[in-house]
Amino acid sequence: MNDMSRLELLRFTRRVVAQQARAALAQIDRWIAEEERRETEQHRGEKMRPPPPEWLVQHGLTRANIDAVHTGECWAAARSGRCRPATRQQVLDALRQQVPACTHCRPDTALGILD
Repeated sequence: MNDMSRLELLRFTRRVVAQQARAALAQIDRWIAEEERRETEQHRGEKMRPPPPEWLVQHGLTRANIDAVHTGECWAAARSGRCRPATRQQVLDALRQQVPACTHCRPDTALGILD
């Protein structure tokens, strides 16, 4: 029937399990190394990212006119998808030309312009 003793079978089983465990650990080590690489790249990208603009102008659909002005942190500006960075002077000029200020972030108040 079977020429191997129970002890030999147990030793063989141990070798198989040890081999599978080494392979599984090697796979986990590769996953860890890959995740460490991703995190390093993400941190590097965050450090290299330029600061967000301080002021934004929201253009109309034709980009020929300015619909509103925003602070750089305004959530409404982020949702519109039609905003571009602007300088403080450009925002001041737009407000003086009666371009409406965003009602959420109130750039006119942030600039010290009161109606």
